[in-house]
Amino acid sequence: MADDAQPINLTNHFLIAMPGMVDGTFSRSVVYVCEHSQRGALGLIINKPGDISLADLFERVDLPLSRPELGAQPVFQGGPLQTERGFVLHDPIVAEGLAPDQTVYASTLAVPGGLEMTTSKDVLEALSSGAGPRRVLVTLGYASWGEGQLESEIARNSWLTVDADADLIFEAPIAQRYDLALRRLGLEAWMLSPDIGHA
Repeated sequence: MADDAQPINLTNHFLIAMPGMVDGTFSRSVVYVCEHSQRGALGLIINKPGDISLADLFERVDLPLSRPELGAQPVFQGGPLQTERGFVLHDPIVAEGLAPDQTVYASTLAVPGGLEMTTSKDVLEALSSGAGPRRVLVTLGYASWGEGQLESEIARNSWLTVDADADLIFEAPIAQRYDLALRRLGLEAWMLSPDIGHA
């Protein structure tokens, strides 16, 4: 492998699973990449709803939900790791008095050029009181790749990549997110062979 190869950075991109992806967790998945560096990558699956709603989740953590428009929204299966832990993907929050690189919540990853991902309970408490981010997607669990692993999977044609679109994450019907992500590349699912890249 050449040392002068340019590293790719897929932060704030979608990973779109190719049809040949047989892993049930990732089959037909769209993953929002929150972080990607030489050390690896971290992302959340945005199109696999779980069995519980946000109303159920708030009940489990003993918080009222004062945002009725969010109650029926599903909690998503964000990935196979730490499936008991919540991750809240949301629009960036700009607060008076905060520097551009500071965040409102205790444990937030600000995705450069993209969204914010918060793992601390204070974002749920804000939503509980009727405040908090306008648009949220809550997952249990996340997806992670070690050093060079994601690049290797992309080289094996497991994933397509495209710039992320917040409206697709928060506004698009869940069942259409995979096809809509493909259309950002000018593709339709029927155009993709599950055998691409195999002799």
